[in-house]
Amino acid sequence: MRARIYQTPKSAMQSGRARSHVWMLVYTAEQKRTPDALMGWIGGAETQTQVRLRFPTRDAAIAYADANGIDYEIETAHGRKVRPKQYSDNFRFGRIYNWTH
Repeated sequence: MRARIYQTPKSAMQSGRARSHVWMLVYTAEQKRTPDALMGWIGGAETQTQVRLRFPTRDAAIAYADANGIDYEIETAHGRKVRPKQYSDNFRFGRIYNWTH
């Protein structure tokens, strides 16, 4: 079995960063998924791909994978760029970008 360990990203539907500090261990598919002849749904025989394990830290996820003999790959999260903005910048002389409203 092979697994992927990554940190969950921020939800696109909310501005908050809740539930984004959790580390996930997700098994990767080893067989190709095929469409069902009757319904046309895509599926496979591997039920391990449906398992998602949550861990509070990356070290806990790695320890679990090592203890159970799971090959894993760690994906690091991209850094978040915070650009401080001020309301007065909307009216600044010599703006770089166009006025939109």
